[in-house]
Amino acid sequence: MPAFRRNPDPEDTDDETDTVDPELRLRTVRTAASTIAESIRAEERAERRKTMRKKRSFFRGRGDKKRAAQAAQAAKAQDTTPPSEVAAAPPVTGLRRNIYVNMPLPPDEVNREGEPIVRYVRNKVRTSKYTVITFIPKNLYEQFRRVANLYFLATAILPVFPIFGAASPQTAALPLLFILVITGIKDGVEDYRRAVLDEEVNNSAATKLGEWKNVNQPSDPRKWFEKLLGLNPPGKVTKGVRKLREREAAEGKQIVLSKDGDESRTSLSTKDTHHDSHDGEEGYFAGAGGRRLDDIQSMDEHSYPPNVSIDIQGSTSTVGGFTTEDMTSWRGGSGSLTAYQQSVKSRSSTGVVDYRKRVNGTARWDRTLWKKLEVGDIVLLRDNEQVPADVVVLCTSDADNMCYLETKNLDGETNLKPRKSVRATSSITSEDDIERISFVLDSEPPHQNLYLYHGVLRYNDPVTGAQKQESVTINELLLRGCTVRNTAWIIGLVVFTGADSKIMLNGGDTPSKRSKIEKETNFNVIVNFVVLIVMCLISAIANGVLDGQAGTSANFFEDGADPTGSSVVNAIVTFASCLIAFQNIVPVSLYISIEIVKTIQAFFISQDVDMYYKPFDAACSPKTWNISDDLGQIEYIFSDKTGTLTQNIMEFQKCSVRGVTYGEGVTEAQRGQAKRQGKVDALEPEEQDRRLKVMKGKTLDLMSRAFKNRYLQPEKLTLISPKLAEDLADKSSEQRSHLIAFFRALAICHSVLSDRPDSTNKPFHLDYKAESPDEAALVAAARDVGFPFVHKSKDGIDIEVMGQPERYTPLELLEFNSTRKRMSVIVRNPQGQIVLYCKGADSVIYERLAADHDPELKEKTSKDMEAFANSGLRTLCIAYRYLTEQEYMEWQRIYDAACNSTTDRDEQIDKANEKIEHSLYILGATALEDKLQEGVPDAIETLHNAGIKLWILTGDKVQTAIEIGFSCNLLKSDMEIMILSADTHHAAQLQIEGGLNKIASVLGPPSLGPQKRGFVPGAQAAFAIVIDGDTLRHALTPQLKPLFLDLATQCETVVCCRVSPAQKALVVKLVKEGRNAMTLSIGDGANDVAMIQEANVGCGLLGYEGSQAAMSADYAFGQFRFLTKLLIVHGRWSYQRIADMHSNFFYKNMIWTFAMFWFLIFNSFDATYLYQYTFILLYNLVFTSLPVIALGAFDQDINARAAMAFPQLYVRGIRGLEYTKLKFWAFMLDGLYQSAVVFFIPFLVWTFGLAVSWNGKTIESLADFGTTVAVAAIFAANTFVGMNTTYWTVLTWIIVIGSSFVMLLWIVIYSFFESNDFVDEVVVLCGNGMFWLTVLMSVVIALGGLTAGGSNPSSLSASPRTPLTPVHEAQSPAAEQPSYDHLSPTPRETRPAGDQRTTSPSFRGSYYSASAIPMSSPEPSLQPGYTLSQDPPMSTVSPNPVTPFAHPSQGSLHPPPQPQPSPPPETFEMHVRQPSDELYSPRTDHTHGGVSESSYMTAYDGFTDDHLQQSGHDPEGSWRESTYSTYSAHAL
Repeated sequence: MPAFRRNPDPEDTDDETDTVDPELRLRTVRTAASTIAESIRAEERAERRKTMRKKRSFFRGRGDKKRAAQAAQAAKAQDTTPPSEVAAAPPVTGLRRNIYVNMPLPPDEVNREGEPIVRYVRNKVRTSKYTVITFIPKNLYEQFRRVANLYFLATAILPVFPIFGAASPQTAALPLLFILVITGIKDGVEDYRRAVLDEEVNNSAATKLGEWKNVNQPSDPRKWFEKLLGLNPPGKVTKGVRKLREREAAEGKQIVLSKDGDESRTSLSTKDTHHDSHDGEEGYFAGAGGRRLDDIQSMDEHSYPPNVSIDIQGSTSTVGGFTTEDMTSWRGGSGSLTAYQQSVKSRSSTGVVDYRKRVNGTARWDRTLWKKLEVGDIVLLRDNEQVPADVVVLCTSDADNMCYLETKNLDGETNLKPRKSVRATSSITSEDDIERISFVLDSEPPHQNLYLYHGVLRYNDPVTGAQKQESVTINELLLRGCTVRNTAWIIGLVVFTGADSKIMLNGGDTPSKRSKIEKETNFNVIVNFVVLIVMCLISAIANGVLDGQAGTSANFFEDGADPTGSSVVNAIVTFASCLIAFQNIVPVSLYISIEIVKTIQAFFISQDVDMYYKPFDAACSPKTWNISDDLGQIEYIFSDKTGTLTQNIMEFQKCSVRGVTYGEGVTEAQRGQAKRQGKVDALEPEEQDRRLKVMKGKTLDLMSRAFKNRYLQPEKLTLISPKLAEDLADKSSEQRSHLIAFFRALAICHSVLSDRPDSTNKPFHLDYKAESPDEAALVAAARDVGFPFVHKSKDGIDIEVMGQPERYTPLELLEFNSTRKRMSVIVRNPQGQIVLYCKGADSVIYERLAADHDPELKEKTSKDMEAFANSGLRTLCIAYRYLTEQEYMEWQRIYDAACNSTTDRDEQIDKANEKIEHSLYILGATALEDKLQEGVPDAIETLHNAGIKLWILTGDKVQTAIEIGFSCNLLKSDMEIMILSADTHHAAQLQIEGGLNKIASVLGPPSLGPQKRGFVPGAQAAFAIVIDGDTLRHALTPQLKPLFLDLATQCETVVCCRVSPAQKALVVKLVKEGRNAMTLSIGDGANDVAMIQEANVGCGLLGYEGSQAAMSADYAFGQFRFLTKLLIVHGRWSYQRIADMHSNFFYKNMIWTFAMFWFLIFNSFDATYLYQYTFILLYNLVFTSLPVIALGAFDQDINARAAMAFPQLYVRGIRGLEYTKLKFWAFMLDGLYQSAVVFFIPFLVWTFGLAVSWNGKTIESLADFGTTVAVAAIFAANTFVGMNTTYWTVLTWIIVIGSSFVMLLWIVIYSFFESNDFVDEVVVLCGNGMFWLTVLMSVVIALGGLTAGGSNPSSLSASPRTPLTPVHEAQSPAAEQPSYDHLSPTPRETRPAGDQRTTSPSFRGSYYSASAIPMSSPEPSLQPGYTLSQDPPMSTVSPNPVTPFAHPSQGSLHPPPQPQPSPPPETFEMHVRQPSDELYSPRTDHTHGGVSESSYMTAYDGFTDDHLQQSGHDPEGSWRESTYSTYSAHAL
């Protein structure tokens, strides 16, 4: 062996480390063409490594054979037969299951009653969280996960005991009950919607074999309570099944099965009873097998869940003399015995079918529901039906036992997947045949891997009786959720049902999501609870000490007032009484108000017309209402590709023929590139579309004059090029012959099938059906240019060339696969020559070009394909060669031998193909565009400007994902793109470490602080990762997971290809938990459900792949572009509203509760209530709740238009700057200060003032004093909330002012009711000027104290400056300057001499201040005459940028007065209020009534005089023109 190591195979020079340079840095690529080429090279290296490992295992294989022979001898000694073909079982955990068909269960698998021991789950699925039985306990558990609810429960129980002296114990539990009931109703409504969709899936129609014993199921599968109540007895047809059969019985059609191409196998069948007997010979339902493809149904879009009945009556193509409309319109229920007939031809036993076995003939096909299927059932699937469970294919209508699936619901791919039946069961053709079979399927346990299955089918040979077995792999398994295509019928065996099916295992349970603020609120609740305990302890200890003193007046005046004679016990009672009295410090009404606010926010989202999608008649639908604030904190978005970013529509945009490019279409990638480069001559999309329409008309006109094209479909022409039409029309041009050869190749080299949907009325209307949309687009483009592919049969390929028919004889088709990356056809042309046409990836074709090929043409075509790829187009190279008769005959023998090979068949076929696919000559190149959804590139750019990173997680191949990445401008040519492709753990580790080294060498060490979250596009070198599913599997192992997380989160974007649904969820979980980041997943298919449920917020798109994603999502809408409005507008608003609402709620309860605490100092801490009890009940319910709800429901700092224009503002949510502990403590301390003011000022007035009312009555009762404090506290709380409101509507005015007015109205009303402590209170207090003066003084000092200090709790969070640039403006290259702030590493560049730009540290101020808006060059320096001010707010947001570099260290610059010009043409504004004219003065260093001019700073502060004069803007008048002003809440 050492000799072999010293002399390695020359083909094995590529090892796992060849993408890492000697300095251990991963190599990168930039352009789309180089990225695709590198990914192809990586796959080729992986294939070579696999091949070499096979060769190296040759000697190990000899040892394995010896051991296998020994095992065979041992088996023979035990009278057993060794397996003929058994694949190695994969390492899957769990117990394997045996599924028996027409075989008795062995004794060890049945119980004493003879029933099966193993019970399998039903096929009924449930994505809802609750059932009728579990709703109450489970929902209560979810709600009591909130710490506050446990506290509220305790405070509701304590007042029940009279010893604690609660004023109204009967009402103590009402707030908690209200919360539980309202939240429960909301959760129930949300879950009910999921349950309705579940029921739709479970009640979908299926066909299974009835009147046949499934031995794997017990004779009575009912649960014990069903048996007890006599429900659903075995054999009874349920109501749902009966309705289904009655509805379908009226159709009169029944099942007819036959194998296409083998009339001798016509079997026991069910015919149409409405036809005469002489029609029976023609009535067999011919399949699509034997490549009899004329009757293939169109690949129309389908939905998931499937419809109860599937209408496939649209096709009328003829098969075997009988139309498919006649054959496929069956809807009937059970089969009829009267329609059976025995085959007239005898058959010998084949596989598991024992034709000697006599059967009673009772088995028949029954229509049933999906939820009624069980493991071991035999099911019948028909064309265009969805697979109801995981099914092993027993036989199909195809003569070669093939069938075709569309797996879009699973992996997002639309091309058809071939599957085959188990060979031993492929001879089944009827119900009687199923009764004659006998076998057991040894199946692996259920697991998540969509691409792996291992089972063994064991049976006794019907002739010899010998034991045989056959391996069953993923190629024989149909997965739930897939759709049958191009196959007339399939008979299968159900192996996994319901929750055990792979699609459901990848989905997981529906999670109970809670918002980030809600989780963080638990900390605040705990803090308040600690404060409450401290207050109660202080009161209890002080009361106990005072109560224990002897010889005080209390012994005389308060005799018998203490609950017990022990001061210690009295202190404990006082502790509990204070707990009840001060319970509002933990606001129970907060949770009620939040539920109300989030319901209002969900309503606003659902009513947003900008997120309404007319084609689906669908608005944005919030399904989970309690996480709306999370929408404003998203840092990572994980998106599916197919159907989410793209429309799954391919268009032929450009081509290159003989070095000449054709096609005038403009791709989204080209538009994005022009926008980034600031090209001023770039046309608007509307103008481009208008010009394309003109050119399209010219192209069609020229072609119609030059030749006749009967098959032209003008509306579908996408290759728009007047030059192409001119060259085709010019008969003297040499280019014309090259164009004809090129498009002739496109019309011949494919596996597409043609169809005439309406051959009578539209005989020349051709539709094409293909296994891939790429091929269909190529052939359709050739059709519309004048080279239609008309028909294909085994004898000929009919095409037309510019109106002239041509017929080619097909000789061989060399199919495309992911390894070959090419396909070829060999045909004989009308001249009798043999021609090979080949199309494939450019790198693959160029390796096989002839040695004497024109080098200039090679170079020009290569450059054209590179330009196409860089424009986001999918490229293919088209080539050809002529074959001699002798060469073809010799190759045909080699190819036939390879096809008949029993060992290494695929490898032998590949070697044979290599012998013919060489010496090619280029005809040209094609460029296809995978059409993106409308607005996707702009949406991605907006999200990037907001600091959000977007990752693509797709099941598509690597090259396709790369092309889409460049097309939607997610990948850019200025990025360093790293391709990770490894098939071993060690290789993956080397590549990940190489990527980390590469980034570290450019950017330095990573910074992961919370203040660094949210990247700034263009601020530093950008990196991206493209990784495949196999490499990702290694990267997600515990050893490599931290390294991969560090690498991926330092990149601007990550594209994960060939990933399973479970891997998608693991990637989301990795980022969510590893970086504690807020994540959002968006998709449109069932393959996206897992990641949608794993993310903090899940979004589902309606339409293209059905409703499975929308069923499981938190938000469902029609288009990807709506995500920007949802996040940047509604999400940001919701986050700020909820954050401000939380802080204001804690504040207003602090001011209320601590005023009561100060009162205890003067009454021996005996828990006496300061306020009249109705005030305590109504404070949070009526008097102060609505202003805070209005703040949480309606407040806006900027309007929607401004938020979309400046998405950089969103970064505050990513960094969590609106809801911080500092802000919480600031509001708490503010409430503490104001509570002291509203208590002690009335106390001092009552102590030193004249306690006499205007009518001579004394003001000395506790109700008088307590009401004065309560009125002052309520006025202060409502006014404070109003001052923190930035968006005033009529409703806001009414609520803020009306709440205080309602409080006064209550004093008036309640004063006239009989009570012990509130009689004539309005007469005593409200007529006294001292009362009003005391209230006014308390409120003014409470709210004005902080005003004088110039501080506001709402602005205490850190406010880093973020460069703001309107996203709709594209700067010219001359004006384009890179913007860097202290949050992003600055590139290693030296500034030019004389550059006086300075960078100042972050200051405490408004994040939308003038200093936070970047300005285009030239950049002014500091000018004399400017003064600095603290905390400059902004009164207008202008589209004119301001420099991010000239930041004064302590404030903003004040420009000198300038003449007032006309306002700028466009501003993004919002009206709140304007300062009065008398407050304004041109002086810059004076204040007016405590309000400095800095309170009205404009977005133009910091400009020089000259610049302001040039811009035509008056800084002094700017605040007057402004309709939006934000300044300190206390600066009013």
